Amino acid sequence: MVYNPKDYFFKKAKSENYAARSVFKLQEIDQRFRILRPGQKILDLGAAPGSWSQYASEKVGKTGRILGIDLQPIKLTLPNAVFLTADMRSLDLGKTMAEQGIAPPFDIVLSDMAPKTTGIRLQDQMRSVELCELALSTAEKFLRPGGTFVCKLFHSDEFEAFRAQLKQRFKKVEILRPKSTRKESKEIFFTALDFKPMKQDAATASKPLPKTES
Repeated sequence: MVYNPKDYFFKKAKSENYAARSVFKLQEIDQRFRILRPGQKILDLGAAPGSWSQYASEKVGKTGRILGIDLQPIKLTLPNAVFLTADMRSLDLGKTMAEQGIAPPFDIVLSDMAPKTTGIRLQDQMRSVELCELALSTAEKFLRPGGTFVCKLFHSDEFEAFRAQLKQRFKKVEILRPKSTRKESKEIFFTALDFKPMKQDAATASKPLPKTES
C-alpha cells in the first residue's frame, strides 16, 4: 500500500481544526475506556503538535487544567492549558509545576512520546521502551491514586515486560491499536486504569528517571 501522508484522518483533523491526525487515537481511547471528564488535571507528555491537548481541553472544560510538554514548541493557545518546550529527561518537573501554578497530583498522565526514528528497527524499539519507562516513572511521581496512564509503545519483544510493569501499578491494563493508526506503524497504546502506588524503599525512591539518547 502506498504511503499517503494526507489520508482520510489527516483531512478529517484539518476539517475539524485539530493540530494533527493523532487526535483520533486519543478520541478512540477515550470513547472505549471513558477516561476524560470535566474538571480533571492532565499531564500531556510528548504533546506536540498539540492535538491530544486540544481534545483533552474540550473534555475537561473550564474547570480542568492541562500541562503539555515536548521537545518541539507547541503553537497553540488553549484557555485551560500551559505548554512548555523542554526535555523530559532533564526537566525538574516538580519545580516547573510550581512555577506554572499547576500542582500535582494529576488525574491522567498521557504519553504520546516517540523517538526520532532511525530506520534501525531494534534501536527505534528500544528508544520507544525507554520513553515509556520515563513516562511511567513520571506517572508514579505525579499521578493520583486511582488515576489513569496512557502510553504509546513501538511493539517489540519488550511489550510483555512493560505490560507486566503496568499490571504491578494499575488494577487494569488495556491495549488498543486505534483505527487511525497507519497500517505500516508498529505503535500500540496502553491504557492503564486505577493507579495503585507501590511502596518504595529509599533506594528505589531516589532512583533518577531513566535517560535515553538524543
